[in-house]
Amino acid sequence: MAKAIEVLMNEHRLIERVAASLEAYAGGLPSGAAPERARVAEFAGFFQRYADAFHHGKEEDLLFQAMVDRGFPLQGGPLAVMLHEHEVGRAHVRALATIGEAAGAATPDEAEAFVRHSTSFGPMLRAHIQKEDGILYPMALRVLPPSELDRLADAYAAFEANALRAGTVDELLSLGERLVSTHPFDPAVLEMAMGGCMAHG
Repeated sequence: MAKAIEVLMNEHRLIERVAASLEAYAGGLPSGAAPERARVAEFAGFFQRYADAFHHGKEEDLLFQAMVDRGFPLQGGPLAVMLHEHEVGRAHVRALATIGEAAGAATPDEAEAFVRHSTSFGPMLRAHIQKEDGILYPMALRVLPPSELDRLADAYAAFEANALRAGTVDELLSLGERLVSTHPFDPAVLEMAMGGCMAHG
């Protein structure tokens, strides 16, 4: 597989694990219990910085643009769907960030909102990743010549160097792994998602 696609798919694996961990944390709270604001902020920070700035940034600024240059429309079609779903995910994460950044114990309304956004975000994100891994990326591999895929891989490296300061990627990877370790999830959640992705292949 071309490195330009492999890089994005590898990033998906951590993103979906952290999303499943977020769901596990929300689902494990006793009814009406308040989440820890610091933990919510960590989850939101991971998704804002790694999933969005780092991962979606490469997709939207580089891969999607390369596909547009090959005739894919931005208005309508698969790219429009992916961009819309990125915005849906951002809305969930913004809501989580707001809860995480506030002071004092979370209110009952905030606790309810945390569970609602967390348990909606995970399934939405898994379905989104399935579409990218199983449909959009194979389209990219069909329309982008090897030379363009190589150029994209090089562009990713430059993007990453500009998007995050030195060492930040390792910090985010460590944060993601720590969240997953602290809030383990049922592996069947991702096995079902992978089964759906394979069905698209």
